[in-house]
Amino acid sequence: MSIPTPTLEERLDRLESIEEIRQLVAKYSLSLDMRDMDAHVNLFAPDIRVGRERVGRERVGRAHFKAWQDDTLRDQFTGTSHHLGQHLIEFIDRDHATGVVYSKNEHECGAEWVIMQMLYWDDYERIDGRWHFRRRLPCYWYATDLNKPPIGDMKMRWPGRQPYEGTFHDLFPSWKEFWANRPDKDSLPEVAPPAPLEKFLETMRRGTPAPKIRVR
Repeated sequence: MSIPTPTLEERLDRLESIEEIRQLVAKYSLSLDMRDMDAHVNLFAPDIRVGRERVGRERVGRAHFKAWQDDTLRDQFTGTSHHLGQHLIEFIDRDHATGVVYSKNEHECGAEWVIMQMLYWDDYERIDGRWHFRRRLPCYWYATDLNKPPIGDMKMRWPGRQPYEGTFHDLFPSWKEFWANRPDKDSLPEVAPPAPLEKFLETMRRGTPAPKIRVR
């Protein structure tokens, strides 16, 4: 069955949406680093949920999110800087999309300068004509003092805390599969069919659940 060709209006809407979502992600980093909490929380859906893992019980709304963010930033960091990398966006429908964004971050934490590599798994929603975050799932690879390379296990090494594992690779089962299965060098490996359009991330996820994120 042939796929209907998008109209010019649909194609323009998609391009404009991609650009607005990219701007949304950039605004997230800038507002967070400059501690403009109003600008920051307004990037999220009005009914954003601040879950039990963050505040002990689920609460709803930007005011609760602002309070949680304010406490977190005051308690843990003197300053931060979030540097964005590649950004992959795929649409579920006209008003919903998912995305993956790489981020390399720096944090002033008292006497230590903590560097971090991570990615965000994002859900975006267009509400009243504007794109917002419905959810941001931060998946960390490492966090460590600038002078202490994070070699080995337990790469999440915040000052004053016991090291723990991040979830950088947990969104995608290919990481564990790669290390668990060494191919036979005497035969060519099988190659799966390419992912359908707008299904690259879904294909890579292979139906796996989102990981449980440990609050830093």
